[in-house]
Amino acid sequence: MSEVAVEVSRLRIVRDRRTILDGVDFTARFGSVTGILGPNGAGKSSLVKAIAGILPYEGDISIRGTPLRELDVAARARRIGYVPQQSELRSPVSVRDLVSHGRYAHHSGRLRATVADRAATLDALERTSSAPLADRTFTTLSQGERQRVLIARALATEARVLLLDEPTSALDIGHALRLHMLLRRLADEGYCILAVLHGLQETLDWTDDALVLSEGRLVLSCKTGDSSLGGTVEAVYGVRLVRNGAFAFRLIERSQTGEADA
Repeated sequence: MSEVAVEVSRLRIVRDRRTILDGVDFTARFGSVTGILGPNGAGKSSLVKAIAGILPYEGDISIRGTPLRELDVAARARRIGYVPQQSELRSPVSVRDLVSHGRYAHHSGRLRATVADRAATLDALERTSSAPLADRTFTTLSQGERQRVLIARALATEARVLLLDEPTSALDIGHALRLHMLLRRLADEGYCILAVLHGLQETLDWTDDALVLSEGRLVLSCKTGDSSLGGTVEAVYGVRLVRNGAFAFRLIERSQTGEADA
């Protein structure tokens, strides 16, 4: 069995005197993709922000056995890559420079980028199909392009735990499929991926494990193929699943000439 990457115990988050999450317990392992499901307001974003060290919390969170509270900002950044729903960045920074900012935790006071920094930045851009955007200004990009660049920045950290908050929400179908394929490859390489997702189908197709939140509590933690997942989703969302009730898509592989392969 693979090593535990993230362990959450008795997690409680209170904001403005309102309890957002309470009594959340689960583990996530390296080599897996975990989908976080739940209705709006269930606490999904707050959960990933707490694990990223952005929100204060009660209880315990450990990253590879080390309590999150014992990690300083740089140490946390070397272990955890966080991708928000959208960036609040407004300054005219280039995509290449923004992705390279993910290397700050490795600098140890250095001002100049090293060969390793440049290689990690280029690799992250290429993995997310963002290399053609490298010289563009981040604020001129579409929402979908911005999301890919933010994922590239997280990859540039070389953190092995990646937290993504609705990563496909601004992506078209093709880029959403490519993102899921990327996350799958990363998990196969030993990363631990936790992603807030809306669609049950994308969860079934691309994740190994599922967490279902409702009204601030974790109501189910299971393998994605577990028969209890569908019923829990029906109860939590107040919907009835319609089997084979949606279109399915796959990427078209193209040859170097640009023609679709058979």
